[in-house]
Amino acid sequence: MNPTLLAEAQTHAAEPFVFWLLAIVSVSAALGMILMRKAVHAALLLAVVMLSLAVLYAVLEAPFLAFVQVIVYTGAVLMLFLFVLMLVGVSSTDSLVETIRGQRLWAALAGLGFVGLLAAGVAGAALPTTAGLARANAEGNVVGLARLLFTKYVFAFEVASALLITAALGAMVLAHRERLAPKATQRALSKARFLGDHPTPLPGPGTYARHNAVDMPALLPDGTTSELSVNPIIARRTATAGMHTDLEGRTEEQAAGDDIAAVRAATDTAADADAQDREVKAGVPTAGNKEAGK
Repeated sequence: MNPTLLAEAQTHAAEPFVFWLLAIVSVSAALGMILMRKAVHAALLLAVVMLSLAVLYAVLEAPFLAFVQVIVYTGAVLMLFLFVLMLVGVSSTDSLVETIRGQRLWAALAGLGFVGLLAAGVAGAALPTTAGLARANAEGNVVGLARLLFTKYVFAFEVASALLITAALGAMVLAHRERLAPKATQRALSKARFLGDHPTPLPGPGTYARHNAVDMPALLPDGTTSELSVNPIIARRTATAGMHTDLEGRTEEQAAGDDIAAVRAATDTAADADAQDREVKAGVPTAGNKEAGK
């Protein structure tokens, strides 16, 4: 057999160890991401999966893919983590009770075991000269990747591009709303602000509250909630509408019930007035006419 091919086929002694270690970490994090109940924990585990893939790319001598994995995917996941914190919010009551007291010992033992295995694998690893991806990256990793994308995998590349464009168009269509009123200019907004009751900046959502979600109204110094700190669109569409209160201390559901009751009362009053008018026109004595006759 050709010794040159054998030399190129040799792999680093630590590569199998790193592969199985990262495989276990990636699969465990992926399963945890699916099984987690809190979106924040799922986003963190997804970041672990992406970082594990980046290390695998680096071990396979694909530095461009490794950096793209970290910058694009892991960066996007961290932004997703930030958006989840902003939209879902984290209640401060979660940190008032210790829930992992019995898990600290096991976590410390697992960490020490992981460090021991990693140190043993690195200390006993041989460092022979390997070919790796020298042939594919003869002109550079980026050039080799581009050649593969636009020659061998051009069909899959175009299909992925079509899917991304379709997803972007679908998001634009779903997010589009017809504007019922003309868009307010900066001058109109400034004028309305100074002519209104609140020329100063409004408190942000979650201020002085025990929840930092964007749909949680801020607390004023007197302990009451400020509905002006929550966007009215978010207040209508949020799943925590029952937590919002108006200036009179009513929740949104109670306010809606009061409005419905007021509409029904007004409708009944109008119906009674119409009935009395018809009775007067028909010559039927009403209760007021009877009392006047007496």
